[in-house]
Formats: sequence, structure tokens, C-alpha cells
Amino acid sequence: MSGLLADALVVVHLLFVAFVALGGLLVLRWPWVAWAHLPAAAWGVGIEVTGAICPLTPLEHELRQRAGGSAYRGDFVSHYLLPVLYPSGLTRAAQLWLAALVLGGNLAIYAVVLRRRRSTALRTLRGAGSPPVR
Repeated sequence: MSGLLADALVVVHLLFVAFVALGGLLVLRWPWVAWAHLPAAAWGVGIEVTGAICPLTPLEHELRQRAGGSAYRGDFVSHYLLPVLYPSGLTRAAQLWLAALVLGGNLAIYAVVLRRRRSTALRTLRGAGSPPVR
């Protein structure tokens, strides 16, 4: 059972990482998602910038050991994602680049979201039938 829980935790962890990296795209369609995405993105970027280990990683290690397996070294990103992205492994510089990429991408998306909201608010203030103010 512990092995299945560890595998399920990996899936949840991967979905969380995907949400951190790409959740801003969901905000373009559903602005209310920002209430969940902003704290998740802050957490994900913070983990990468500080070099800390996400609490899900030690939990997964514990579940794997209980199932008779062995825990891997490092964090979730270096074990599961970096072999796909960077075959040579995770370096501190790579972590900082990943954090900058996630932060920059999400800032760009939120800039679009805020511009849309401002545009909608201005149209509402002007009224649907009024000519645009110049």
C-alpha cells in the first residue's frame, strides 16, 4: 500500500509542479484560479530560489522505504523532472533558471490578465452604448 501511496504522491507532486509552471494559463480563461495559483507559484518559486526541499519529497521517501524500496537522493525536481529536461542533473544555476523561467512566464501571463481586467473595467465605466473617450 505504501508503494501505491508513494506513486500517487508523485502524480500529485507532478501535477502541482505543472500547476505552478503553467497555472497562469488557466487564469487567462478562469481568473478566479489566481486565488490558488498565486500562492502555489510563490511556493514553487520560493522552493527553487532557496534550494529547499518540498515537504512532499521526504513524505514520498518515507512511503517508499515503508514499501521496502529505497529513497532517492535529492528533491522531486532533480529526480523526476531534471532527467527529462537536463540529462546531466540539477545544478544550483539550473534551479535558479527554472525559478526565473516560471516567475517570468507567470508575470507575463498575469500582465495580460490585468490588462484585460482594466480594459473590461474601463468599458463598464464608459457604458456599453457610449462612444470611447479620447
